[in-house]
Amino acid sequence: MTTVETTTSAAAGSSPVKGWLAVLAVTLGIFSLMTSELLPVGLLTPIGHALDVSEGTAGLMITVPGLVAAVSAPLVTVATGRIDRRIVLVVLIGLMGAANLASAFATGFTVVLVARFLIGVSVGGFWSIAGGIALRLVPARHVARATAVIFGGVETASVLGVPTGTFIGDLSGWRTAFAVVGVLGLISLTCMLFLMPKVPAGQSLTFSALPKVFRGNAGVRAGIALTFLVITGHFLAYTFVRPILQGDGVDDGSISVLLLTFGVAGVCGNFIAGALVARRLRACVTGISVVLTVAMAVLALADTDALSAGAVLVLWGLGYGAVPVTFQTWILDAAPDATEAATSLYVSAFNLSIALGALLGGFAVNGIGTTSVLWTGAALTALALVVVGGARRGGLRRGARADPPGSPRPAAGGSRSAG
Repeated sequence: MTTVETTTSAAAGSSPVKGWLAVLAVTLGIFSLMTSELLPVGLLTPIGHALDVSEGTAGLMITVPGLVAAVSAPLVTVATGRIDRRIVLVVLIGLMGAANLASAFATGFTVVLVARFLIGVSVGGFWSIAGGIALRLVPARHVARATAVIFGGVETASVLGVPTGTFIGDLSGWRTAFAVVGVLGLISLTCMLFLMPKVPAGQSLTFSALPKVFRGNAGVRAGIALTFLVITGHFLAYTFVRPILQGDGVDDGSISVLLLTFGVAGVCGNFIAGALVARRLRACVTGISVVLTVAMAVLALADTDALSAGAVLVLWGLGYGAVPVTFQTWILDAAPDATEAATSLYVSAFNLSIALGALLGGFAVNGIGTTSVLWTGAALTALALVVVGGARRGGLRRGARADPPGSPRPAAGGSRSAG
């Protein structure tokens, strides 16, 4: 059976207020998940010291959930294809909460890695379903904005989650930080139970649909390549931002503030991109690549203090903050009739790239030096410009939408490539 997904919002006749409450519940879930996945970034050094592992080895706390999420995205999407999407999301967010509570009481690094494995299952499955769920919750005219709000949860995790987790870890210990995120997951579960409507599976998705949408859609292939280059480059450097800043002489007390600065800029970047992607999709991708490349190169070249490092992190945060909504829009634009299949591929690529970036960064930090991750990351994000240029020449899939995902399709003969 092939995958069939309609672009008409399933919520067209429902109350916009109820739909937006559901969107906010999903946003809290995304926020909880991304806080959980990225929490070790701000606590890498103290966790490594407490569990007697190197910073490079501690980076496996980012690598493991990324690898698992890459596999679980399509697996969970296919395995739960006939189950109410609300039930699936609730179970996955509950699993994340339990895994973080297990990490809080872990007696060794192996236990932490097992818990991170479970978090990877949650992240991959949740994101692959939630990435396009705005189509099912709000009227079509609100879908682009609702998608930006949902992915604003990713950036809000950087603003509140990672810095707050870092602050809690510095104040009360890293175990307390994991416990707090675990409780947050249980709160997210409660909100989704009470605020989300039933969301029956809108399609029957099989594994055969995944390679079909990849092979037959040039826009999806370009989106996956862009995701691989930009996300790998970003996390290759960002996973080790704490030791990078420490190497520049920035004290531990300032690092949580700088991560907060990065996150605030990320939220701004998310909503700026959300306002632009519908009509300037390729321009947004190009801008992301340029900004990330410049930010990493400047941080590698400059002898920074807390103030100048903050300025660079603002630039970096603006660029990365625009990534989730921009790349998700690219994927939805390229495959409007196969949203869950295309989104599961995108989520796999995104999380595999997180894992690969953290893994390669760990090797580079241990074998070459901390600054090397900045140069390697900048090289990868610069290569994304080549992919954008190729996509411009070849165009996205013929007939792909230029309108916000979920907008009414133009009449026959009126469709055009996204751009």
